[in-house]
Amino acid sequence: MPRVIDLRRPASVWKEQDVIDGRRVDTMVTILRTTGCWWSARKGCLMCGYNIDSTPKVTEEHLRAQLANALERYDGEPMVKIYTSGSFLDEKEIPLTFREDVFKAFGDAERILFESRAEFITPDALDGLDPRSQVAIGLESANEEVLRKCVRKGFTVEDYRRAAEALDDANIPLRTYLLLKPPFLTERAAVEDAVASIAYASKYSESVSINPVNVQKGTVVESLFRRGDYRPPWLWSLIEVLRRGSELSECRIMSSPSGGGTVRGVHNCDACDRKILEAVQRFSFEQDIGELDGLECGCREEWAALMDVQGVMGTTVDVARHLSNELEFN
Repeated sequence: MPRVIDLRRPASVWKEQDVIDGRRVDTMVTILRTTGCWWSARKGCLMCGYNIDSTPKVTEEHLRAQLANALERYDGEPMVKIYTSGSFLDEKEIPLTFREDVFKAFGDAERILFESRAEFITPDALDGLDPRSQVAIGLESANEEVLRKCVRKGFTVEDYRRAAEALDDANIPLRTYLLLKPPFLTERAAVEDAVASIAYASKYSESVSINPVNVQKGTVVESLFRRGDYRPPWLWSLIEVLRRGSELSECRIMSSPSGGGTVRGVHNCDACDRKILEAVQRFSFEQDIGELDGLECGCREEWAALMDVQGVMGTTVDVARHLSNELEFN
């Protein structure tokens, strides 16, 4: 039976905490249903299933109704995040008149963060943008080959650089999202790619957020996962990336994993997932590398062995699942 979508209600609204100028603040997050990401409609990123909440039937009237619904949950939080399945600065997805209404609606907010693909971030697009804005770009990787073959991002590192410099010229802070373990990378290669990408992106960013891949429905990554050709990253890998990345960067390094501690998200084992995720959260707010010290579990030896064995075997498959025959074939 087809899923019924209420176009007058946002896909999701929730409360969390984030940071403004070093201060930990309450934050409201809204995911709007829109017509969707133009790149997803053409080819799409291999790991992204966010377009499941989009439909070409969404009108500006629907968007205004979603905004009104979100405002009922707003309690004056200093930070507001507005996400779509695509780009807030794509005027075909978010009309300019509606964008202005969003800023007016959250007049009490100190900062309004939204995400956009690099191609929509131009000097003209930023001219007159609300000064409370913070823009997030999903660079994913600073390696062109990884972007092209493992992410299928649809833009280049140079496109990101131009967008980042346009934001800097407009005095708008940038948050860069980086992927941990796109498909077709071994665990070790994924760690090295993320660390190198932090070193690059931190030069342009106020903050860098490490997003471990989580397996979303209807994606290429899910197909690989079901047949045992992909395992989400280990939490030990995330700890390694945060530790090494923080030594390379003066900007804030953070991570708020989706699906952490589940088989489809970043995970180690049942014995240590929770304590490590809590340590990651503390580090993300405090920026104290000491929060990542003293984390031990027997599964760390398995992770360390995997870091070596995948390279020796010349494979990126989920070795443990193949050996245990716990694959999904439905």
